[in-house]
Amino acid sequence: MYLDEKEQKFLQETANKIRRKIIDILEDAGSGHSAGSLGMADVFTALYFHILKHDPKNPSWEERDRLVLSNGHIAPVQYVTMAYAGYLPVKELKTLRKLHSRLQGHPHREALPGIETTSGPLGAGLSQAAGMALAARLDGRKHRIYCLMSDGEQQEGLIWEASMFIGNNKLSNITAIMDRNNIQIDGSTENVMPLEPLKEKYEAFGWHVLDIDGHDIEQIVDATNEAKAITYQPTLIVAHTIPGKGVSFMEGDFGWHGKAPTRSQEQKALAELRTMKGKIKSEHE
Repeated sequence: MYLDEKEQKFLQETANKIRRKIIDILEDAGSGHSAGSLGMADVFTALYFHILKHDPKNPSWEERDRLVLSNGHIAPVQYVTMAYAGYLPVKELKTLRKLHSRLQGHPHREALPGIETTSGPLGAGLSQAAGMALAARLDGRKHRIYCLMSDGEQQEGLIWEASMFIGNNKLSNITAIMDRNNIQIDGSTENVMPLEPLKEKYEAFGWHVLDIDGHDIEQIVDATNEAKAITYQPTLIVAHTIPGKGVSFMEGDFGWHGKAPTRSQEQKALAELRTMKGKIKSEHE
């Protein structure tokens, strides 16, 4: 789908604004996950500001698309994006990980309107999405289910049980988006537990698989539109991202998987992000 220059600029600037706020609230909280949250800012921006059928003023709207965040530790990017989309006050973001806050380290379904599932145990999101998709089919509903996953959680057996179930039932109303950033808490995914060939594995279970640059919003939009057009099988979008995208000392460093910046690191990161003027692309373009 063609995005005109004005819309591309808006989405890119929004993604960069989201990255800056992620840095801000993580430093304030003193804990949290920096790398994945920054790396998925473009995907979340595209979803909430262009792709999803949703209504922040009516989060329980029956015809809404469902977004399942399986890798719940990147909750900061979801909270910030939802705040800018109108689900909660932006000032509330400062309560991240505070006692009694609605914004805990992993999303909680009953705490915040617009959160579809409670996440924490990695690997469970795709099974939850499968149940939602099958229920939608049985009820004759037309909404879609988007399941966001990390690459590290592909090491969980539950993922593959869900993949087989979804493929076998041809649940084409599911679009899964994998954050392929190649890191996890202990290092490179390919050193901890090699994942490749991911594309061929999912295809063997009956999925349509697309590889994209996860920092190119136009590619993200095009891939989700292609998924909507396929009515005989589910789609997996493998979004290749750079963990810590936009902050030079975080990019590609697995040490930032579950670490928040200090005050001095926050200032350095924000200075770098401000110079990007909204244009964030990968070095692969």
